[in-house]
Order: sequence, then C-alpha cells, then structure tokens
Amino acid sequence: GGNGSGGGNRSLLTARYPPASGTNEDLQIGVLFASKAMLQLLVNPLSGTLIDRVGYEAPLLAGLAVLFLSTATFAFAENYATLFAARSLQGLGSAFADTAGIALIADRYAEEPARSRALGTALACISFGSLAAPPFGGVLYEFAGRRVPFLVLACVCLLDGLLLLVLAPPGGTGARANMPVGTPIHRLMIDPYIAVVAGALATCNIPLAFLEPTIANWMKESMGASEWEVGLTWLPAFFPHVLGVYVTVQLAAAYPHLQWFYGALGMAIIGASSCLVPACRNFGQVIIPLCGICFGIALVDTALLPTLAFLVDVRHVSVYGSVYAIADISYCVAYALGPVMAGQIVHTMGFAQLNLGMGLANVLYAPVLLFLKNVCQMKPSHSERNILLEEGPKGLYDTIKMEERKG
Repeated sequence: GGNGSGGGNRSLLTARYPPASGTNEDLQIGVLFASKAMLQLLVNPLSGTLIDRVGYEAPLLAGLAVLFLSTATFAFAENYATLFAARSLQGLGSAFADTAGIALIADRYAEEPARSRALGTALACISFGSLAAPPFGGVLYEFAGRRVPFLVLACVCLLDGLLLLVLAPPGGTGARANMPVGTPIHRLMIDPYIAVVAGALATCNIPLAFLEPTIANWMKESMGASEWEVGLTWLPAFFPHVLGVYVTVQLAAAYPHLQWFYGALGMAIIGASSCLVPACRNFGQVIIPLCGICFGIALVDTALLPTLAFLVDVRHVSVYGSVYAIADISYCVAYALGPVMAGQIVHTMGFAQLNLGMGLANVLYAPVLLFLKNVCQMKPSHSERNILLEEGPKGLYDTIKMEERKG
C-alpha cells in the first residue's frame, strides 16, 4: 500500500482516458491521484480506533480485500468516474491495510532492535512498490495492454490475503478479547512528542509527494528527457532507500539514544537534495538528488516509526492502531496536497522555487527533533504491567503477552 502517485503514469492515463472537451486535464489527473490520499486521510482516524478495538488481523484482511476490489475495478474502468471511484476505494483499503500492517509489526516485535529491523523491512518493501511502479506499469502497459498491470496487482493482493489467513488468521488467539482499551486517537494527537514525530513524517515526504507529479514535465521541458528516462527517474532511488534503512537499523541497534539525530540528519539531507534538483541539467545528474531525498526519507522513517511505538509504550497504552493511523495521516497530508498543489505552485512561482521551499522546510524542521532527545530515557508508566520486569502478570491479557514475548 505505497502512497506514491507516480508522475511517470501521467502519459499512460491520458492515452486511454482523454478528458471531456473544455475540462482541465491537469486538474482532473491531479484530483484523481490525490483522491486516494484524501479519502485515506478522512478514514484513518476511524480505522485507527477500530483497529484498537478489534485487533490488527481482521482490519488488515479487510483492507487487502478492498484493495483487491479497487485494483480489479481499475482493470475494467472505461471512464473517469469509474477511475475516480477505484482510486478513492484504494484510499479506503490502504487506511486499514497500511495502518493495521505496521501496527501488527510493532505489536509482534515489542523489543528493540528487532522492532526497528522489522519496521525497516516493511518500509523497504513500501519503497520498492512505490519506486518500481512507474516502470513496471509502463512496460506491462506497452507490451500487454492496460488491464494486465492491474490484474497482476489484484492477484498480489489476493495472495497476500491468503497468506495472512494461513500465518495470522483473524481471531486466532484469545489475547484480543482481554486487551486493554487503547488511548483515544485525539489524546495521542495532542501528545507533544507524537505531534513532533508526525510533523517530521509529513514534512520529509513533501518533496517526494510534490516532485512526483511535476518532475516529468520539468525534465521534458528543461533537458529534453525521453519517455524512458522519465519512467525510470525514481527507480534508482530504491537502492539508497534500502541503504538508508539498513544504516539506520544498524546505528539504532548500537546507539539507540540517537534516534532523534538520525531523523534530523535525514531531514537535512532531504533539504539539501531538494535544493539541488533544479540545478540538474541531464538525466544522470537529476538521479543524484532524488537518491538523496529517498535516502533521507529512509533515515527519518526508520528512526521515527519505532519511536512512535516506544512513545505509546511509555506514555500511553501499548495498543498501536491509533498511533500508526496518525503516522499514516502524516503521509496522506503530503500526498493529498502534492498532486493538487504542486502543479499550481510550479505554474505561478516556478519549479526552482518549489524545490527551494521544500528544502528550506526540511532544514528548518530538523532542529525541532531535538525535542525528542531524551525520549529513550523515559520509563514505562505503572499501567504498563506487561512491560515492567519487576511486576508479574495480572490477568489473562498480561499472561498471554508475557508468554508471547518469552517465546
């Protein structure tokens, strides 16, 4: 369930679905791409609360089922209205699948560095899906037709759902019924530490969200880039993203008290890389700052997503649906605004000004993460009995959780 909209898909869409006469084609495409993030943004507060109440597996399975339905709808869509409905339906499915999936990982891997390693692996997979999508869709579209990419992805969703039923069937354990009530999402939102992390996640993803729908046209106009160059623009960035995940996991295992610094360093790298994009004059040059942006995002995400789970452990109740719904909201803010606003900003102010503004925002936000400097020194609250080693289990839920962690 990656959030990337894929700027390289613009020409593919317009080839088969021409807009009606007298309509704004760029606006239609921007709204189409943004509709997923917009609906996801609206549904996330509800999905996070529901996940806290019913557990992680059932919402994850429901999200995969909705993603299967929406992807299959794309394959057979014949007009803009159907495309819009399918894209919005993706947002509904992702609001459950993304949040429940990350929360499930945080719950199953309760100790560091295993949690950071598991979340890092998930982030690498999300990155691969987002960055490989444009060339994957383009090649299949060119040689197999427009329906085949969507049918392949629908089969992936179906396979994923079947694997979930085998490995972690909903209702397979009795722990959920005895689990404590999670902290309401509105209380988590006003927690200053969680708010700082959410702001960092939103800010660091703005360059990616705003560049995806605009960089293709800029490359064609400024450097005469070919279609294959536009389609492959983001793919090389997958490798530094994976490198960033690996480096952050290793550093977090050795120096866990510096998680805030890894995030701040990532935001500084993103800011510098964003400012370098307009100075590029050919395809080879533009790949370098894009790799820097994705490397920086990997540092921020891999450092701060486990921090969210830790903050819930020590300041609230160890139920993770709502806190990762907040993380998903942070991503969606960037990806909802990007396709709609980025083109207008480029039109009125220019591509260089857009990148300088995004770079400045990241550089200025990096020092804010100093607020998280002493997070790792926090101790669990008295209510977190399942974490405190000196206190034995009290009740069925505590007993089950301690047995799981011993296992």
